[in-house]
Amino acid sequence: MNVLTRSTEPGVVLIVDDTPDNLAMLSDALDDAGYMVLVALDGLSALNRVQRRRPDLILLDAMMPGLDGFETCRRLKALPASADIPVVFMTGLTDSKHVVQGFEVGGSDYVTKPIQTDEVLARVAAHLRTSRILLSARAATQPSVLTLEDEPAHKLLSARFQLTEREVEVLRWVACGKTNRDIGDILGLSPRTVNKHLEHVYVKLGVETRTAATSVALAAMSPSRAPMLATF
Repeated sequence: MNVLTRSTEPGVVLIVDDTPDNLAMLSDALDDAGYMVLVALDGLSALNRVQRRRPDLILLDAMMPGLDGFETCRRLKALPASADIPVVFMTGLTDSKHVVQGFEVGGSDYVTKPIQTDEVLARVAAHLRTSRILLSARAATQPSVLTLEDEPAHKLLSARFQLTEREVEVLRWVACGKTNRDIGDILGLSPRTVNKHLEHVYVKLGVETRTAATSVALAAMSPSRAPMLATF
């Protein structure tokens, strides 16, 4: 394997797929790249697995018998202990409504089947880097995170990124780890409307994921960390 694809900071990755061949292929690739690999064959097993050993990232098959990937992700995001774990959906579904559904329940990204291991490794590495930066930023700037709801913070984010008041509110709740459905319930909006606001936030912040959007917002609230976070 090309040394450039190896993880310099190995993490724990949980693979959830009801097809043993997919599990074996991904497990071998991730293991070769230096990751600790956990596996589960269905949604309920995945939820139990996360309770026993918290992974740093989850590769989640969207369509499984019983508890499908969408519901599994929704339940993971509803639990404080697993709400901030990046979830990358694996799906053969090309209909945009399924892609939207994945993001609405809290997914960070998706890859399409048949799985290309090089693509999966690249996305896993990218999301783990972003997740670690986010966790570090949260730990170092916790007072700033708590003041995102304050008027000065709203004005700062609005002025710097030309965000509307509603977009700042959506970003604030995304930073708290809320799903689109949760945010909709809080703000009295439909998940689809929340997703539209979030799409505008992504464009204005120049990012593509919820995690990256949160990191940019944290960097704006703590300028001293901006150079490190500007590597997205």
